[in-house]
Amino acid sequence: MEKPSTRSLGTVQLRHEVTNEVILVPTPSNNPNDPLNWSNARKYYILGLVSFGIFLVNFAAVGPSVALVSIAISFFGNGPHLANDISSKASYFQTAAALMIGVGNLFWVPLAIKYGKRPVYVLSFVVFLVSCIWCGVAESFGSELAARIILGTACGAPEIVAPLTLTDMFFLHQRGTVMVIYTCALSCGVGAGVVISGLITIHNSWRVIYWLCVALVGVTTMLVIFTFPETSYKRQITADATHHVEAVEDSPKVSETKVEENVAPVPQRQSYTQSLRIFTTTYTDESLFKLAVRQIFALALPAVFWATLISSVTIGMIVVISANFSTAFSAIYGFETWQSGLTFIASIIGSLVAIFVGGHFTDFIADKLTLRNGGIRTPEMRLPALLVSLISSPLACILYGIGCGKKLHWICAVFGIGLVNFTTVQSTNIAIVYILDSYHPIGGEVIVTQSVFKALFGFVLSFYVDQWIDESGYIRTFGTLAGISAAVFACVIPFYFWGNQLRHKTWQWNFVKQLLHWNVDREVGE
Repeated sequence: MEKPSTRSLGTVQLRHEVTNEVILVPTPSNNPNDPLNWSNARKYYILGLVSFGIFLVNFAAVGPSVALVSIAISFFGNGPHLANDISSKASYFQTAAALMIGVGNLFWVPLAIKYGKRPVYVLSFVVFLVSCIWCGVAESFGSELAARIILGTACGAPEIVAPLTLTDMFFLHQRGTVMVIYTCALSCGVGAGVVISGLITIHNSWRVIYWLCVALVGVTTMLVIFTFPETSYKRQITADATHHVEAVEDSPKVSETKVEENVAPVPQRQSYTQSLRIFTTTYTDESLFKLAVRQIFALALPAVFWATLISSVTIGMIVVISANFSTAFSAIYGFETWQSGLTFIASIIGSLVAIFVGGHFTDFIADKLTLRNGGIRTPEMRLPALLVSLISSPLACILYGIGCGKKLHWICAVFGIGLVNFTTVQSTNIAIVYILDSYHPIGGEVIVTQSVFKALFGFVLSFYVDQWIDESGYIRTFGTLAGISAAVFACVIPFYFWGNQLRHKTWQWNFVKQLLHWNVDREVGE
């Protein structure tokens, strides 16, 4: 018989029917080594560490883009006859790294799921550090490009393993609030990288950007090696209690699932040395091949497909702006390179504002809807907060497109940049948490699906941005993006009303049963 929790797909009893008290989901065990039982200080330290790590990922991956032409010139020389060739070759430094951040996770995440997150963090940050050094010392175009490809591959692991780490430590009712810190760090890394890299290149070689990265990544790597414990944990599911809810179309019914009943002796707390072992155990009997295949076919799940569209649309807006902003502000407003870089301060501000709207506000709305529903939570209760992005996304495109197209004051386009990043943080956070709530036991696979296809979309789009803007102009290009983004975000309405039923119906498709259903050892009690 199929486990009740595998049928719940995120539909759980989150508040007590009588007292309205919050029920801890997943239920913590009696083991002091269970990440759910760790102190808040330890949890928030790890949150800060993984968030700073993901900040550095985008800082190193995107920041040097402001100096890509200078980097290429240092390898090929300068001259009018080389201008077009240099520009096209320089773009490979950025696009190749961005692609590998997504595609590399097809390798990293199965390892993290099976063998734990700590070995993946340690290995990826060591490779990240080495690749930053390589980028700084490369003496040829081929060497620099190879270093950027390795850098992108290493950067993929922290980006995707971080959300899984946070779901290991925090409960369902906290998830939106803590996850938005990670999402904000992801976006702020882009803005800070562009701004700081632009300032560095005023009086210094582009190589100094990488030496700064080496210093920051080096410190972070040491912290990961000596302070980051394993957060994966094997939960034992028993059939006694009542916090899961069967998704029956007519009336919800409490199912019988409990995590680790307190019958066994309480284990000893691990020592510091024990907590830093690289390998502890395997966390699933599923093969690496099955884990890898599931990452691809998870796109067939409607919620995952829609979340991927949201990420692709927002990354599309960022790709178009990132590829064009330096040219636009130079040609239209006469900005120097470093001045163009400073416009990305707006992206940092937008990302910080989104912390509240994409995190606590989302949890607040979901909690109110849970109370109205007799304490029963469904993943769709987070979705009303996406109505904010339904407005801000097309507005951001319009502000940037009209600002540049009509040559309005530069603040108009800058406001658009800030609003794009606000939308990215707010909507991406909700999309990630939504699919994690829906498919928590296979959260790694579904997030990789989102990341890979987002990266592929951004990679392909980056080759056509300049041509698109040249042929269509700013107003038509960004008007098209506004329409596409509005259409994608408008899907929040049908998903809010029918997403739960759709999720359970598609879960019974034959190929979904064969490829996507998980083993019982993947259960997390949610």
